[in-house]
Amino acid sequence: MNYFRHIGVKGILQELDGWIRRHLRKILWRQWKRTYTRVKRLMRLGIREERAWKSATNGWGAWWNAGAPHMNQALPKKLFDRIGLISLVEYNQRLKCLT
Repeated sequence: MNYFRHIGVKGILQELDGWIRRHLRKILWRQWKRTYTRVKRLMRLGIREERAWKSATNGWGAWWNAGAPHMNQALPKKLFDRIGLISLVEYNQRLKCLT
């Protein structure tokens, strides 16, 4: 019975984790208001100059850019893990071990 209660939780938590990281990337994109700032920040995060310029001038909105490959490469999940963002999936796993 316990299995059926938790069957869909992992997928929902994975989606929510992804949404949170994308939202954080969107906030950063908006903070980097100007094209030159976006290029500079993307390059500092490991994106090649040509790709950084193409990404910073693509004309798409913050939410689209937050989910784009250039932002996922510049700000990967492991970076958020390193700075202490708690993964809901991992937290749920730890709670399961306690019960």
